[in-house]
Amino acid sequence: MRILVTGGCGFIGSNFVRAMLRDHPEDEITNLDLLTYAGNLENLAEAAADHADRYRFVKGDICDPATVLPLLDWAQAVVHFAAESHVDRSIEDASAFVRTNALGTQVLLDAARRVWGEDRSRRFLYVSTDEVYGALSLDDPRAFAEDWPLDPRSPYSASKAAADHLARSYWHTFGLPVLVTRCCNNYGPYQFPEKLIPLMILNAAAGKELPVYGDGLYVRDWIHVADHCRATDLVLRQGEPGQVYNVGAGAERPNLEVVRAIIRLVAARLGREEDELAKLIRHVSDRPGHDRRYAIDSGKLRSLGFTPSRDFEEGLAQTVDWYLDHPGWCQNVTSGAYQDYYRRMYDGR
Repeated sequence: MRILVTGGCGFIGSNFVRAMLRDHPEDEITNLDLLTYAGNLENLAEAAADHADRYRFVKGDICDPATVLPLLDWAQAVVHFAAESHVDRSIEDASAFVRTNALGTQVLLDAARRVWGEDRSRRFLYVSTDEVYGALSLDDPRAFAEDWPLDPRSPYSASKAAADHLARSYWHTFGLPVLVTRCCNNYGPYQFPEKLIPLMILNAAAGKELPVYGDGLYVRDWIHVADHCRATDLVLRQGEPGQVYNVGAGAERPNLEVVRAIIRLVAARLGREEDELAKLIRHVSDRPGHDRRYAIDSGKLRSLGFTPSRDFEEGLAQTVDWYLDHPGWCQNVTSGAYQDYYRRMYDGR
């Protein structure tokens, strides 16, 4: 299969590219990425060298039809990861989120419709998020199913919901063979350290404060990025066009519990005192409109044969090890503009 991956230099995208090159030696991958702040060519340096005959990188903007049209002509499938993805940044300024997440998706869909015509053998997989569903209360026993009404609560999730609606509208209106996945929170190697888990690992290792929003009892369902990539691959090849598939691992944890688990792992790995690291936890002013809980019902995906390959405790330990074993990568991505952003987010809160 010839696969166009958008946003393939980001966290999930780069893990997906590596997995496809490893698991499907007959596939060819073109990676389209604009290399904004979280896109990093270093994430795929080894894969690019090892698979030069099957992998190519194109620096470009998904909002530019002249860029995407020839790539869609080449591709038999699109896996669309490219997105601005951090809620806090969307609260600061939503304009990039609307442009990339909504407009960029519309440009890709239009290009696919123009180039693919009536060819229903091709596939367009849009990678959405569980945040489009809105929020659940802590005492609500339910979990989001695919037919749950969309009720996004942040500028980020609203932009993803807009793209989600667009993708499914192209199936209903034009018959474009679109599939949608909605995944819970990812963690694992190569995640940009503005997100909770890598931020806490690096700060704990450096003896820096561990900023936790509000009371820290916000609950998220967590899945290792490798399992998300396996699920995406499964839906791409076996999913039914026009359908939505939730991707979850059933690993709901309050944020504060995750932070304390990271403290235990970092303390054990580095020979530190766990109690001393715990003193670094600092409760900071809450994020505006912070959703209390997300929970995913992934029964539909499991009916295709998917089961997570690791539990949360195992995956978190592996993730801590990865960040501690890759200080060079961490240093490269946490210098310069990231430090300015970190100060804006947490100083004075």
